[in-house]
Amino acid sequence: MNLRPSDLARGHGISTQAVRNYERAGVLPPSERTPSGYRIYTGVHAAALRAYLSLIPAHGHAASGQIMTAVHEDRLDDALVVIDRGHEQLLRDRGTLEAVRAAVEHLAEEGDTAADPSTGTGGRTVGELAHRLGVTPATLRNWEEAGILRPARDPQTGYRLFRAADVRDAELAHLLRRGGYPLEHIRTVVDQVRTAGGTGALSASLEEWRRRLTARGLAMLDAATRLSRYLELTGRTGAGGTGGSRPAEGGPPGPQ
Repeated sequence: MNLRPSDLARGHGISTQAVRNYERAGVLPPSERTPSGYRIYTGVHAAALRAYLSLIPAHGHAASGQIMTAVHEDRLDDALVVIDRGHEQLLRDRGTLEAVRAAVEHLAEEGDTAADPSTGTGGRTVGELAHRLGVTPATLRNWEEAGILRPARDPQTGYRLFRAADVRDAELAHLLRRGGYPLEHIRTVVDQVRTAGGTGALSASLEEWRRRLTARGLAMLDAATRLSRYLELTGRTGAGGTGGSRPAEGGPPGPQ
């Protein structure tokens, strides 16, 4: 089955230029050319494009490109590492969501924003908290400038100290930021946590983020299915993360 770039584009709701860009970036395997230089795509390319487009809502554009590029360079283990990281981040987000939800329930009942006394008088440095969240120290400073974080200062060194309540606020900010919320909205939500007042808006935000996490989890299931089909089609399911680019026997022919 031979397909023109326009056929492949039209069948997947994208532009012809996008198809060419995907091939150039390694998202699609190389195409054959006619004697006059026109690209010829096949069912293998269509399967690759379906796999890539299904990966985007699950892992994002950048990670999806890394996955497909690694597959086409016969680096299957590298592709799986990117996928594993996506699942790891999703699990972390779910854990953070539940932690924030529990904190909100506690605040609503107790009205207590004090740090856990078990942490003592110390706290985390900006570098330690940045490492915990997987962000840069500059990001935390930006959140502080936006009024989202209010860390204490070490009286001797002047360094920022993030205690238990500050870590909670940072976790909440990170969660909502990943959900696409603007800094102004996040500041309002964090203020609500601090004051334990008006938690209805916060509960709505957390419920919306829970729905997004569920949608992403389902997208990961769909993406895994489509990518697995593509790997089988191209014979890239061998042990050790390597395999040839030859289509599986009985499948659509690939570029010759």
